[in-house]
Amino acid sequence: MAFKVFQSVVSRIRDAAGIDFGITDNTGTIIASTIEDEIGTTNDECSEFLLSNAMYVEKPGLTMKKIEINGRHDYVLYLLSDSAECSKYAELIAISLENAKLYYDEKYDRNNFMKNVLLGNILPGDITIRAKELRVKIDCRRIVYLIRTEKTRELYAYNVIQSLFPNNNKDFIILLDDQNTVLVKELKEREDKEEIYKKARIIIDTLNSELMIKAKVGIGTEAQSLRDVARSYKDAQTALKIGQIFETEKSIVDYNHLGIGRLIYQLPTTLCRLFLNEVFKEGVLETIDSETMMTIQKFFENNLNVSETSRQLFIHRNTLVYRLDKIQKITGMDLRKFDDAIYFKVAMMVKRYLDEVSK
Repeated sequence: MAFKVFQSVVSRIRDAAGIDFGITDNTGTIIASTIEDEIGTTNDECSEFLLSNAMYVEKPGLTMKKIEINGRHDYVLYLLSDSAECSKYAELIAISLENAKLYYDEKYDRNNFMKNVLLGNILPGDITIRAKELRVKIDCRRIVYLIRTEKTRELYAYNVIQSLFPNNNKDFIILLDDQNTVLVKELKEREDKEEIYKKARIIIDTLNSELMIKAKVGIGTEAQSLRDVARSYKDAQTALKIGQIFETEKSIVDYNHLGIGRLIYQLPTTLCRLFLNEVFKEGVLETIDSETMMTIQKFFENNLNVSETSRQLFIHRNTLVYRLDKIQKITGMDLRKFDDAIYFKVAMMVKRYLDEVSK
């Protein structure tokens, strides 16, 4: 990557300076040069110069200068000329190369750094050191949004999210794969849960209107420091997993509002099966048809209100009462009673969880 950065600068300076020069890495291998055939070969004099304590050396036809970036001398600039202006050229070229490398690191390596923080690829002790080098804030409020879209060969979703949050100094947009994009958003001082949710809604609506693709957003927990960002990302992943099982109709799932689904998700499957066998006799669930299940779901959505449920299902009140009586005969539970309704609701969620685990 250093080759691309440095070669671009070398090519632009070559015509103005009128001299041949190049850059080696910390092994003496030439990574950029005005003489492109030299790239990839080793410059022995630069290798020896790297081992010395000198910062600048002038020899007949050769001038060498160590380039300092982030306090390290990993590169050597060499000029093939006897010009009296070599020292001046060396200084100006070194400044250009240092600035180009620093700009590149800040623009691109910052995202790679945050990606490695998210994935836990950096040791906690190294996070602070690397963050200071890249000028990334360590102690500030952040939230992680995990955006999952339909499979696409293009990076349009990433581009749209980037256009919504263009502040590269504060926010990080990381493309994980063709379905998953992460937004690490720095929060303002007074930004609350409602504002956090609104941003997720904006992402969903924009992707739908501009690209006509469906998306789901998992919102992690608030991170108070850079070290907590990985935890927030894992929580966003968990939110999407639990939402996929228990709240399939929702496009935004917040880890802080997962309800009973979070409890069930954390239970061992053996315990879940014991509970399910306790609530339903063997073969009972298989006898409940899709129409009856839809009636039950609508009844729960309307807080066990018979009149409102029958109105929304476009059926007579007595028809609904008949269906509820039928369910009672099959399951032994009267869903008009609060305790029975709770048992049935939780049991259906447990079954959904077990079905998902067994896939």
